[in-house]
Amino acid sequence: MKKKNRYVWLSLVCLVLGFMIAYSYSVTAKKEQYERADREWDREYKLRERLIDQEKTNASLQRQVAELQRNVRKEEEKLGEQKNNLSNAVSEVEQLRAYIGEVKVKGQGLEVTLADSSKALTDKNVNNYLVHDGHIQAVLHELYAAGAEAIAINGQRLTTNSYVTCVGPVINVDGTEHPAPFVITAIGNPDVLQKALDIRGGVVDRLLSDNVSVKLQTKQDLVLEPYYKK
Repeated sequence: MKKKNRYVWLSLVCLVLGFMIAYSYSVTAKKEQYERADREWDREYKLRERLIDQEKTNASLQRQVAELQRNVRKEEEKLGEQKNNLSNAVSEVEQLRAYIGEVKVKGQGLEVTLADSSKALTDKNVNNYLVHDGHIQAVLHELYAAGAEAIAINGQRLTTNSYVTCVGPVINVDGTEHPAPFVITAIGNPDVLQKALDIRGGVVDRLLSDNVSVKLQTKQDLVLEPYYKK
């Protein structure tokens, strides 16, 4: 009987011990689960914080990039303005050099030929039938006023300081004599130049009234050599 009671107590102890072990294992498993969950939460929290920090950094970098782009655009605009100014300056210099006769120029324009009158003399004064420096000066003034960029007389380039004088039946251009006919070549808008001379009551009408033979011809491929001084 005593031996039987001993087995009962032993079974009871084993049962309690097994329950305690099972309970301890369950508690330990739950604790590990909770700790693992805590570690996952901490990891997610830290990752979230890093992500937020990275987003802040990216936003800051984007603002810096935008600011740099604005500065680059401003510098590009300044460079563009400087380039335009330089281009305009170069163009103005080239136009000035062309105007004063330092460089060869090409382009369309007008050719004006002035010749002594071919009409029969009606009086004894032959000078009334010749081309004079005043006639040439009148043509030159009108051409310059109409926007001529460059002018030559019988191929000799004129400058802002050029002069034209009469020496008997010939003219003197900057010290060089030229016989008639006198071909005045002007580079510019041919229609504008022609209309400026051929307007009613204008230079052509005055020349014709002075018995000067006048011929106007537009040209598309004129070439004027630079001024040279003998």
